[in-house]
Amino acid sequence: MQLLLLWIVAISVTADERLRATTLETFDTFDARQGIAVDKQFFYAVNNFRITKHRKSDGAPILQWDGISEQGPLIHMDSGMVWKGKLYASHSNYPEWPMTSSVEVWDTETMEHIATHSFGIELGSFTWLDRHNGYWWGAFGNYDKVQKGQEIAYGQTIRTQVVKMDERFQVLARWTLPENVLRRIAPMSNSGGSWGPDGYLYLTGHDHPEIYVMQIPAHGSELRWVATIEAPEIHGQGIAWDRSSRQREIWGIRKQDRKVFRMQVPLVTAPVDAAIGSQIRGPGQFSQD
Repeated sequence: MQLLLLWIVAISVTADERLRATTLETFDTFDARQGIAVDKQFFYAVNNFRITKHRKSDGAPILQWDGISEQGPLIHMDSGMVWKGKLYASHSNYPEWPMTSSVEVWDTETMEHIATHSFGIELGSFTWLDRHNGYWWGAFGNYDKVQKGQEIAYGQTIRTQVVKMDERFQVLARWTLPENVLRRIAPMSNSGGSWGPDGYLYLTGHDHPEIYVMQIPAHGSELRWVATIEAPEIHGQGIAWDRSSRQREIWGIRKQDRKVFRMQVPLVTAPVDAAIGSQIRGPGQFSQD
C-alpha cells in the first residue's frame, strides 16, 4: 500500500476545466474488474460473477461470494454500493441481446445473496446504482460497439440514460448525457456513478482515467456537466464515494491489473444552474413574432 499526503483544493470550475484526484492508498485484489463498493470497515471488489469483501485497514480478503461461472445466472455485474448493511450491485446480460438487467442484493456480513429485482428488457444495460435524497439512482448504458455475433451497434451510446427510481426501482425520471461526454465515452457507455456529499453526481466511462461531475439541470432533460476530475490510476469502471469518511474520498479500480484505489478528490464549487430566461407578459405586451 502507498500512502500519499492528503490535500484538498477549492476552486470554481467550468465543464472544460480539469481538476485532479490524489491517490491515498492502493490495494491488490483478484476481483476488481468491474466496480467497487465501500462501507466503514470494508471494501467490496466486484467481478463479473464474484464479489470479494476486504478489510479497509490492510486490504486483506475476508469473504467471497462466488457465482461459479459466466454461464449464469449472474454473468455481468458492474458497480456496487452499500446501504443499511446490504450490498447492492447492478447486473446485466451484457453483451447478449436483447439487453436485460437487474439489481442484486447481498448481506454484507455473511456475503449471502438475499434479494433480486428484475428490470427485464428495459432501457439498456443497467451499469450502476446509488442512493441519494431518498431515491435510487442509476444508469442504463447503451453502446456504439458492435458485439461479436451481432450486426448492429449494441444500443448506441447516445441512448445512455441516468435514471431516478422509487423504492421499488420503478423509473420516475430520466436524463441524457451531454454530447461532449458521450463522445468521450463512446463507443462504450457510462459505467460508474456515485453521488457526492456536495450534491453533485460523479460519473465514469469505461476506459478513460477521469470522472465527470454532473448536476441535475434546472430545466430540460440533459445533465449539466460541471467539471472533469483527472484520476490517473483508474480506467473508468465503477466508483464509490466513501460516506463513512470525513474527507472527500472516492474509491475506484483499474481493471487491467485488478487494483483498488482510495482517492482524495478536489472540492468542486460551481454556479447554480440558472433558471430559463423568461418574461411574463400581459395584454398589450404579447410577443407575436
